[in-house]
Amino acid sequence: MNLQTEDFDWQGRVFLITEDEEVNFFYLKTLFKKTSAQILRAKNGQEAVDIISTNHQKIDLILMDINMPVMNGYEATKIIKSIHPDIPIVAQTAYSHSEDREKCLNAGFNDFIAKPIRKVILFNLVNGLLADNS
Repeated sequence: MNLQTEDFDWQGRVFLITEDEEVNFFYLKTLFKKTSAQILRAKNGQEAVDIISTNHQKIDLILMDINMPVMNGYEATKIIKSIHPDIPIVAQTAYSHSEDREKCLNAGFNDFIAKPIRKVILFNLVNGLLADNS
């Protein structure tokens, strides 16, 4: 069932957005604003690993950019999944060919979303992953 984007209430949920580009992070943060989810940010894969390793707060979902400085999304996802295999991680990338999707899934991502990200697609994807992980 596809819900309208106004129907999502993720109060009490914590999402980590791993994104090096300010504009992309601000866009995603703005999309989630009305959902009441708490948003954390990492500017690269290493920061995401550090947050996951040291944060005592439960993180419900990670949106992970693929191409970032310091550590890319593939490397970060492998490390995070070795620490917390149950956290759903969604790859976000400008590359949207079927080979790219397969590479992401093989690297341990739970799913994949192509940029530019459309709100309704993102919200239905996140909702499905949260339901699967409850």
